[in-house]
Amino acid sequence: MRNGHTGPDSPPDRPVRVVLFSDTVADVNGPARFVQNVAEQARRRGLALTVLTSTRKPCPRSPNILNFAPVAALPMPGYPELGLVVPPVRAMLREAARLSPDVVHVSTPGPVGLVGLLGAWRGGAPVLGVYHTDFPAYIDRLFDDAGLSALCRGFMRAFYSRFRGVFARSDDYGRALGAIGVEAERVLPLRPGIDTGLFSVDKRDPSAWAGVPGVRPDAVKVLYVGRVSVEKNLPMLAEAWRGVHAAVGDRAQLVVVGGGPYLERMRAELGGHGTVFAGYRFGEELARLYASGDLFVFPSLTDTLGQVVMESQSCGLATLVGDAGGPREMVVDGTTGLVLPGQDAGAWTRAVMALVGDGARRRAMGRAASRHMAAYSIERSFEEWWAAHERAAR
Repeated sequence: MRNGHTGPDSPPDRPVRVVLFSDTVADVNGPARFVQNVAEQARRRGLALTVLTSTRKPCPRSPNILNFAPVAALPMPGYPELGLVVPPVRAMLREAARLSPDVVHVSTPGPVGLVGLLGAWRGGAPVLGVYHTDFPAYIDRLFDDAGLSALCRGFMRAFYSRFRGVFARSDDYGRALGAIGVEAERVLPLRPGIDTGLFSVDKRDPSAWAGVPGVRPDAVKVLYVGRVSVEKNLPMLAEAWRGVHAAVGDRAQLVVVGGGPYLERMRAELGGHGTVFAGYRFGEELARLYASGDLFVFPSLTDTLGQVVMESQSCGLATLVGDAGGPREMVVDGTTGLVLPGQDAGAWTRAVMALVGDGARRRAMGRAASRHMAAYSIERSFEEWWAAHERAAR
């Protein structure tokens, strides 16, 4: 990387170069999909963006995503399916120096993200990033340890102190960044976006359920998609669903798409209560399941955005979310879905029961949801994202 940004090879004499460091590119989560989308948009437009990561998982095949084999890897506490890696620091720094970025983007506050900060410091490049995950809130939910939570907040404060700007994809977490020391003038609002071509009502295909054993064609299908973990508020959802099943019986099924540390416990709690665990589903198959469902539920109170909330609405599903965090900003309460008290299982039971029994209202909300999401394309979001990097470079 260059020391500074002057001379014949500096912006605006040539296109801006961005190197993005991320710990999560190959994982199944919203931040990984965001990085994949950004890389794809840059590739299509011929922009100089390169993603650097380090993982033992298969990475998307793309000329602008470079995966460095980790020196070591171990399970992440509370999330063994995600894992922590020790990246090859020198090799990644050499590649970053060769690329000579005008701006470094750090997507995650993990080991790879720390390499990105080091590279930016050595090269004198400004740093931007996205606040994807509220790790202090996750620590609170997973471990209920005040000391560990305070330690996490201290680390996040130190980590983000080096950033020129931090993108927030919801107003709620734009405000929350203040709690980890990001001043208001460093918060960069970013309209979230998804692939509205992939996640579309046009993907409706009731035969898609044939690939999910246990789903009955005639049942009202209530979907949850995401990590199956306690910080997603799933114990509350399990309690609420037992109430729904007791009232409506086999008229409705809860379909849980995803996996995680709470999976076996949730399976035990909802055994015999009309629940199907579909495992991980991706891409076109996932889009068909969304579009062929009837109702979407996402009770998390710790998500900074909730990408699945956008995907479900884009596919034409009425969507129920909790009243804290970013997902509530993606739902127009009473029009595209409902915003419900996050800890009130009874309220969730009543809301789901009412919509299971009212197909006309469900479908009207779904149509409104699809129209609402038309403004949240990944193309528009990327344009805002890239423009901010150009401003930082110049």
